[in-house]
Amino acid sequence: MLLRYIARRLVIAIVAIFALATVTFFLMRLVPGDPFAGPRVAPEIRIALREHYGLNLPLIQQYWIYMTNLLRGDLGLSLASRGHPVTDIIAQAAPVSLDLGIRAMILSLTAGLFFGIVAALHRGTALDYLTVILVLIGISIPSFVLAGILQYYFGVYFKILPVARYETFASTIMPAFALSLGTMATIARYMRSSMLEIVHADYIKTAYAKGLTPSQVVWRHQIRNALFPILTILGPAVANVLTGSFVVETVFAIPGLGRYFVTAMQNLDYTLVMGLTIFFGAFLIMMNFLVDVAYGLIDPRIRLS
Repeated sequence: MLLRYIARRLVIAIVAIFALATVTFFLMRLVPGDPFAGPRVAPEIRIALREHYGLNLPLIQQYWIYMTNLLRGDLGLSLASRGHPVTDIIAQAAPVSLDLGIRAMILSLTAGLFFGIVAALHRGTALDYLTVILVLIGISIPSFVLAGILQYYFGVYFKILPVARYETFASTIMPAFALSLGTMATIARYMRSSMLEIVHADYIKTAYAKGLTPSQVVWRHQIRNALFPILTILGPAVANVLTGSFVVETVFAIPGLGRYFVTAMQNLDYTLVMGLTIFFGAFLIMMNFLVDVAYGLIDPRIRLS
């Protein structure tokens, strides 16, 4: 039963990746403009470049060639980076984005769970109200706005942290915090709601009836069971961190995938935009696949759905 559940989810994930590739391919072809247009580019050179990259072929033939190459792991050549393979660009920039994403997710999980637990255990107090207000602020402020605020006050005004770049530990603090705040607030809200929802559950009352202390009930039963709903938002949380890195990396001049994506959109670099979209999309889909598998392992009832 479990293997059948995993196989079904894996097939759905693979189909979703190819559907994403198809939609991205045709959407990029609908974008107005020419990647080789410019006052300094002669018409004959433009024609030669389009022939070199296969953009003069019929659209269906271009799609067939791209999908065939995709099955072999070939994402094509970048149009704006002098023909560099897209896979090489991703391999060069992905470690930086991954490092930033891991830092942001660790900060989001630890701080989000902590504030959610504290708010639930002190329900109705000033600490609870303060946490709720901070959560609302964290959810409301976009990451790129927070990035600019942090740069001005901590980088320019107080001169505590580096304004940009991604070289030392100090230079990673502001980008990681700007990227993690929204996810941190979401996790805190879900954790608080989950703990308050199960506080009157029958097994909590049974634990008290057996003579367990309040701290034992909280750690052994309440927190452990409250973590279960958090698992469902890990996939979207990772997506929020990754997509938020697009602008944050540009603001802090971080040489990651986000900055390449923004530059590729500005230059109409079809292949690089499609490659990065497929890479991000495949990562998100596989994260959701792992969450589904973990969900099925924890709760056998999920396998029957």
